[in-house]
Amino acid sequence: MNNFLLLPIIIPFFFGMILMFGQKNLKYQRTFSLLGIGIALISAISLLIKVKNDGIQKVTFGNWPVPFGITMVSDMVSVLLVTTTLLIAFFVVWYGFGSITKERERFFYYPGIMFILTGVNGAFTTGDIFNLFVFFEVLLMASYLLIVLGGEKGQLKGSIKYILINVISSALFVITVAFLYSVVGTLNMADIAVKIAEVNQPGIVTVIAVLFLMVFGLKAAIFPLYFWLPTSYASAPIPVLTLFGALLTKVGIYAITRTYTLFFVHDLSYTHDLLMALAIATIIAGCIGALAYFDIKLIIIYNIVIAVGVILFGVSQMNEASLKGAMFYLVHDMLIKAALFMLIGIIIYITGTSDLRKMGGLMKKYPTLGWFYLIAAFGLAGIPPLSGFVGKLLIAQGGFEAGSMWSSIFILASSLLVLLSVIRIFLYAFWGEEKATTGTVDKKIYKTLFVPTVLLVLITVAYGVGAEWITPFMDDAAKLLYDPSIYIDAVMKED
Repeated sequence: MNNFLLLPIIIPFFFGMILMFGQKNLKYQRTFSLLGIGIALISAISLLIKVKNDGIQKVTFGNWPVPFGITMVSDMVSVLLVTTTLLIAFFVVWYGFGSITKERERFFYYPGIMFILTGVNGAFTTGDIFNLFVFFEVLLMASYLLIVLGGEKGQLKGSIKYILINVISSALFVITVAFLYSVVGTLNMADIAVKIAEVNQPGIVTVIAVLFLMVFGLKAAIFPLYFWLPTSYASAPIPVLTLFGALLTKVGIYAITRTYTLFFVHDLSYTHDLLMALAIATIIAGCIGALAYFDIKLIIIYNIVIAVGVILFGVSQMNEASLKGAMFYLVHDMLIKAALFMLIGIIIYITGTSDLRKMGGLMKKYPTLGWFYLIAAFGLAGIPPLSGFVGKLLIAQGGFEAGSMWSSIFILASSLLVLLSVIRIFLYAFWGEEKATTGTVDKKIYKTLFVPTVLLVLITVAYGVGAEWITPFMDDAAKLLYDPSIYIDAVMKED
């Protein structure tokens, strides 16, 4: 049964390879991409139930004893993120049928998505720090293809910055892993945790912890390393932007969360206080950006930066309530950002622009779209009982428990700025005087965009309203992050 945990990685990889052929046949491409993601999603849900019932699953390649072989580990944290990733990908691919142009679809668009899923799910599942780098590279290579797809001037300009930053980040990653290996002599994450505990995290390990924070912070877009994100993401087509916005920064967040709760846990007064300060600075920077622009893409992109800060603030508090809140908020943010990018994609399709000042009066012709946008906006801001509420409340509670009272109040207050930034889109685009739209809206394309978007918004509502049923899974994830010994014992024990 242990090999079962590899299916959410292997299935997208297999379908990515078969989709490399028949590029001109769109029906084949679309059918097999949805089929592949659907099968992978079913396997991920089955794995989620297996982990809930039987605990952490692991497999070590080649039957090598731990820690000498490459180990893949599926615990509650990773399996929740893998399941959410595949769920979002299913809706993004469906949405893309009406949004991405046929020229782009015929140029390895679907294999690119499949290989991104392979890299993201692999990064969430690996139990080996060097293997984490390998899966990062898999998802980055696929993302390089998708970000330039179409070859427009703005895309190429944004992609140069994106590629340069990630090449530098990857080089730093390898150097930092080499430093860590020279100190602890192992690459298995559970074994690294054991070795660091034995030497009680000397100063050199704290330096390596800060280097890892730089590396993963560049990928997660924390302050001051988020500068590359807005222009790079804004240039991509809407389905690609949705996939990037919902998934790629989350891999960086996951990597920080895993390393800062599993093995860099012996010098909290330095490493986690630094993380908290950077998280708060990230929220402030994101709020400024979200309120400064009139481009609807940039407003939602800066809200990604805000969410990165909120989640990492929860991680920095290192108690069960805040870690549970961070997990709740991480999954919520993946879902709600995907829904919001899809919604603004529809608005851009109708109006022919992403500039708020050129929009107005959409409520008269598209009232359902307006109300669903408002629901998603309230969900993002954490209006109870929608999806953002529980996570943010638990993060603030964890902050109060850890003695970070003013920071926790700031986290709660930032919800008002988030709400203001997304309500501006609602007021400008849907209210006021009706403005002329460019071109005619094809009802068939509109429906193709609208149906998956509405379903995803409804899933985010269910995630908030049904928090009681999701809590047992989040409890398991928080316990695992709070008590590293659960993970270490599960991975290190002999089968």
